[in-house]
Amino acid sequence: MFSATPEGGLGAVPLIVGVDEAGRGPLAGPVVAAACVLCCEPPQGLDDSKKLSAKRRAELEPAIRKRCAWGVAVIEPDDIDRLNIFQATMLAMTLATARLVEVLQLEPAEVLVDGNMTPHGRREEWRWPQVRAIVGGDGKEACISAASIIAKEHRDRIMRDAATAHPHYGWERNMGYGTAEHLEALRTYGPTPLHRRSFAPVSQMEMFA
Repeated sequence: MFSATPEGGLGAVPLIVGVDEAGRGPLAGPVVAAACVLCCEPPQGLDDSKKLSAKRRAELEPAIRKRCAWGVAVIEPDDIDRLNIFQATMLAMTLATARLVEVLQLEPAEVLVDGNMTPHGRREEWRWPQVRAIVGGDGKEACISAASIIAKEHRDRIMRDAATAHPHYGWERNMGYGTAEHLEALRTYGPTPLHRRSFAPVSQMEMFA
């Protein structure tokens, strides 16, 4: 499932969408974006997913999925290599927002994107002109906080599942980031199909393999 509507419905306020991503920096795995509209009674304690403990994120995510409207998009490593990570992130944000809008059958009054840039004018598929970038938005706007939690939890599950097929890299712990453990395994075993060939540590190791 890549989108859902809240069980209790939405409030009567203007439709504000929050958008965030997870996984721009890792050497392996997809980049994931989520778009979220808060319900009339959103879960309490929403914050930047990076500031929350793993336990707290795991508690909040099902509540957000159940009680808010959301959409998720996953861009795989092959497409990251083809597009570059910036464009892949912009595409993921676009697709996540499109899935949310499609399931709601409502157009947003405004879209709030975490960071300093938005997909507007950068992806031709983006069609919502009322969009605003907010640096640190995942800690300032609750709808972006909710999106950040969904995106991170969704991606972490993908990496934990991938770790069972590729056990040497410690993905269940590092989520594909370039930790010492991950880099040592990369040197020893080489890259997997989930590694991003366009990222320097991976491409360099392939060059000298």
